Amino acid sequence: MSTRPAAPLAGYGIRPARPAESGAVAALLARAFADDPVMAWMIPAAGRERGIARYFRLAQRQQRPRAGAVRVAATAEGRLLAAALWSGPGRWKPSAVQELAALPGYAGIFGLRGMPRAGEVQEAMHEAHPRMPHWYLPSVGTDRGLQGRGVGSALLVQQLADCDRLGQPAYLESSNVTNIPFYEKLGFRVTGEIRLPGGGPALWPMWRDPSPER
Repeated sequence: MSTRPAAPLAGYGIRPARPAESGAVAALLARAFADDPVMAWMIPAAGRERGIARYFRLAQRQQRPRAGAVRVAATAEGRLLAAALWSGPGRWKPSAVQELAALPGYAGIFGLRGMPRAGEVQEAMHEAHPRMPHWYLPSVGTDRGLQGRGVGSALLVQQLADCDRLGQPAYLESSNVTNIPFYEKLGFRVTGEIRLPGGGPALWPMWRDPSPER
């Protein structure tokens, strides 16, 4: 029996997330990342989805610049279908003050077992992060049941078109090897592998040069 690709989804638009939607964005991303290898390695199984949602609420507060940094695909009725977090050129890394202020929140999310692992993830990612100016995509997710219907691509294409227009590159780390082809179709290429210590999973850094032809 043959299977057909899911039909593209219609009837939604791309826009910046509203401040009142931070909880809904976090819940959506928690569902999208429930089986993510890196999240599973950092956050205990008990209450994992709830912990991931708390992580993404904190991550939204860390985004820079705040205006437009969290973008969503949403219906006219306000149902969120996908969400992406972006940081502008030179703004991907939080300051020491921001990191210190966020520590209690992260400790509550990861617990005693996960906090050292979360620190190792952050250190490994920071060490591999490109230094030249770029747009950084730390997280993007489509709600359950909607993957493969073009929503995630549509959400990213808007910012990537701006990158092309302005001549600015983009960067991300894929924490799931099965997502690499999705990003490659958008113009990203794998530049290496970030292997987490202590038997942790791998991440794949991916870079996208701007192209006026896209």
